[in-house]
Amino acid sequence: MAGSSLSALDVAFLCLESETSPMHMGAVVTFTPRGPVDPGALTASLAERAARLPKLRQRARAELFPPGSASWAEDPNFVAADHIHHVALSSLYEPDPLAAYASRWIAEPLDTSRPLWQLTLATGLPDGKFALLLKLHHALTDGAGAYAVAAGLLDGVKLPAPSRPIPAPRSTLDTVKDVLGTANETAGIASSLVRAARPPLSPVSAPPSAERRLGFVRLPLTELRRVRQAHGGTTNDVVLAVLSGALREWLVNRGHRADGRTLRALIPVSVRGRAGDQLGGNKLSGYLCDLPVGEDDPVERLRVVRRAMTRNKAAGPSRGAGALPLLADRVPPLLHRLGTRTAGLAAPMLFDLVITTVPLPPARLSLDGARLAEVYPFVPLAPRHAVGIAVATYRDSVHIGLQANGAAVPDVGSLRDAVLKSTARLVDAS
Repeated sequence: MAGSSLSALDVAFLCLESETSPMHMGAVVTFTPRGPVDPGALTASLAERAARLPKLRQRARAELFPPGSASWAEDPNFVAADHIHHVALSSLYEPDPLAAYASRWIAEPLDTSRPLWQLTLATGLPDGKFALLLKLHHALTDGAGAYAVAAGLLDGVKLPAPSRPIPAPRSTLDTVKDVLGTANETAGIASSLVRAARPPLSPVSAPPSAERRLGFVRLPLTELRRVRQAHGGTTNDVVLAVLSGALREWLVNRGHRADGRTLRALIPVSVRGRAGDQLGGNKLSGYLCDLPVGEDDPVERLRVVRRAMTRNKAAGPSRGAGALPLLADRVPPLLHRLGTRTAGLAAPMLFDLVITTVPLPPARLSLDGARLAEVYPFVPLAPRHAVGIAVATYRDSVHIGLQANGAAVPDVGSLRDAVLKSTARLVDAS
């Protein structure tokens, strides 16, 4: 993997990096050990496993040609232990020490001159539990790839070997058709972006701030499946309907009018092939979905979300303004170097927040024999966005990670409570 190039989309995420908009993904994962935890032994074990993962030994290196491009190169000074830290938390001064510490931790940008990851072991949690806090820069990989990287730190997880399919022979005519098809597709995405733009007057916009607040929400998967069985759709549709109701109540509590309003969510979609390299860079497109926060009936909210997502899936991930990541991947890296940060400020003109789903396997996972109990993912906040939401389903629960701009949302607990209340209303209606 040494010397492999960053895609144009990978470069775009590097260019979006700033002190107030760090572009790393995060995860807070809790474990239930069988006995006392030895932090020194556990961090040493994590360092040994991390050192075996090529992706974690590499840093991004600028290239002269093509202009603005970059490639991955082995860091000659790499020491895995330098990226791993231990903190002992206490509930003496904080009612929820993990959330308080994680909020400070997620706000700290990664050093882009080094391998783009960081791992913190947090001990001192109730009932002897411990947590791992993992940061991965979005230039390194997307959500699906992030799991593949993190899984290499866990017990006994075997990842599929990277496969590079051999392209079938193609005639010149076929190649020309492909080029023209891609050009037409790209032009269609660009045209859709222009049509989708609107004045950046979102009630969930926020001033630039380096401060962050994190919230954890855990929902029973059985209840969401009961809603799906009663009203149709997918579990993801149900989650989007729950979040729509939560955002409605949150807006009202913040003094905003909700009736007759929608909030537009960018929902990233993986276009990573099943046989592709799971440890590769970003392979993303996306959908735009207008969340019906103006609708008070929870069942009707679900119907609206179902119709919107059905239309998105019928059109496919390579059409519409939600395919912005595909367009970014087709822009020369030099243009990202010159204008991506400025273009990133226009995010509120296209969408109000990001809601992403991180795929996890159903198999039981563990670390040093300790059972994985909860996993809360976190998506980077786009410039001038107040909140970003990430969702992971593991075993019998749906885990929702809320990341908020601390200047605009000093109390993320109100949004967390709104998610629980919205879930209860939808379940009761089913």
